[in-house]
Amino acid sequence: MASRIDHRAQFDRPVADVFQALSEDTVLRARLDLLGGKHGALPEHSKDDNGVRYKLVQGIGAEQLPQAVRTLHSGDLIVHREQQWTRSGEGYAGTATAHVNGVPGEITARTELVSDGEGSVLRTIGEVKVRIPLFGAKLESVIAEQVTKLLEAEAQFTRRWLSEH
Repeated sequence: MASRIDHRAQFDRPVADVFQALSEDTVLRARLDLLGGKHGALPEHSKDDNGVRYKLVQGIGAEQLPQAVRTLHSGDLIVHREQQWTRSGEGYAGTATAHVNGVPGEITARTELVSDGEGSVLRTIGEVKVRIPLFGAKLESVIAEQVTKLLEAEAQFTRRWLSEH
């Protein structure tokens, strides 16, 4: 069984501006500096006329993890994320995957960035699967909650970035 992720972020700027803030390497590096933890990195980034693909590494310090997770995993959680965006009509559609070092499982999601009146909406729908007997469901729930918090923090970063640039 998997835990569901469903996140929606609204922006008061058009799709083109939000896409740039979500995909430019300089913006991603600034976001990682703020939200990436002590292991934050952008090891890959490629862009063409139809979209962008990048990989992120983020760390969650052991001291920030709930006790249930620290019982099953020692040390920091290192998260490897991969995002791909492709032009889709007037917006962008994408896929996101992530895995955590030392945790048998994965996070998968579909993403879309579409116009919404004068602004735009970023939607992420996905799931967390952890394959650990007896404890998997608990870890899935904790990871899904942490991913949702991270997506909201990233949306807030993007709003600030857009207002400042």
